[in-house]
Amino acid sequence: MIRQLKIRGFKSITELDIELGVVNCFIGANGVGKSNVLEALGVLGAAANGAVDDEALQRRGVRPGLPRLFKSSFQDFRSLPHIGLEAVAESGATYKVSLLNPLESPDPAWSFKTETLTDGPETILTEGVRSIGNLNPKVGLAALKLVELPTESPATLMLQQLQQYAIYCPNTPTLRGMLPDPQTREPLGLSGGRLAEAVADLKRFAEESQGDLLDDLLGLVDWAADVGTSRSVQALLSPSVARSQEVLKFTDRFMATSRNELTAFDASEGVLYVLFTAALCLSPRSPALVAIDNLDQALNPRLVTALTARLVGWLTQVRSGATMGSATRSRQLMFTAHNPAVLDGLDLDNDEVRLFAVDRDSHGHTVVRRLDPTPELKALNREYPLSRLWMMGHLGAVPNV
Repeated sequence: MIRQLKIRGFKSITELDIELGVVNCFIGANGVGKSNVLEALGVLGAAANGAVDDEALQRRGVRPGLPRLFKSSFQDFRSLPHIGLEAVAESGATYKVSLLNPLESPDPAWSFKTETLTDGPETILTEGVRSIGNLNPKVGLAALKLVELPTESPATLMLQQLQQYAIYCPNTPTLRGMLPDPQTREPLGLSGGRLAEAVADLKRFAEESQGDLLDDLLGLVDWAADVGTSRSVQALLSPSVARSQEVLKFTDRFMATSRNELTAFDASEGVLYVLFTAALCLSPRSPALVAIDNLDQALNPRLVTALTARLVGWLTQVRSGATMGSATRSRQLMFTAHNPAVLDGLDLDNDEVRLFAVDRDSHGHTVVRRLDPTPELKALNREYPLSRLWMMGHLGAVPNV
């Protein structure tokens, strides 16, 4: 698991060091730089995979752009020629890079200025490695070293987490199967493609765990009695509707039994976002480190509170050793949110659940502050829910309007 993330000179972030938990929620006004934190980790993941270019960035959900848009640019700040990024794993393994791309004549692929990889106390790559002649500066060396490292070494596991990391931002047409996902992955595309296949995986996982996971999920959506997948849904879909090979099929508990089945195309969008989030966070084939930009979109406030509480429970149970099935593995989640109701689903007494307030300082630089459950905050929380405290301005991270 990644415990520390360090960012230097990336977009609106001039300098940032943050300590991460299992569940990490970033709140703040629009445009303060919440997504920039997620994207910085995406750039680091591309570097860990050996190449930083538009294709590698889009593959990880990072918005591609010109070099001048990636590098910090402020009136009071002398822009650095490079972007510095570093991740420190719980094991002590570290991966650190400084990346270059000229502002005036940018190249498709960024260059590695320095690259460092450690396996705890052992140094595998050093900062001065680029001084060796005849090395292609656009190719990361850590990815090449990966084939030489033991499969279970701390450095190997950390690099694999970074390489597989991606930022997910589902949208309703893709979840319904009306639009193809431009970035398909296992088990889900970054926009929510392959949801039916992912739900089939989730059902198998629920059966293996012998728990009430699926019932718990459907309990969040009172109209759905059951959910499954099928390839034979011609009678449920209009011929004009494009569909994937596998299609979600719901059973509505309130409709007559002769006409109580409907597909994702006709179902309420809320259940699609709930299933997407659960599949991404619980599927054995999901990356060990994932991010969701705008977790709360399209969800009713009470539903998003309940979903957040479920996520916290699922992910922290696995972390504490209370596994939910033989295929379960530890997973780390980062997400942004704008709906105050998200906060009421967070258990801040659990140190692995971390809430970060993101603001801009007087110079416009992004600053990130962890909201610790101090005695003062706990006293206020006994009187008001966290959602209300955020709206009242006690947590910061609100727009100046």
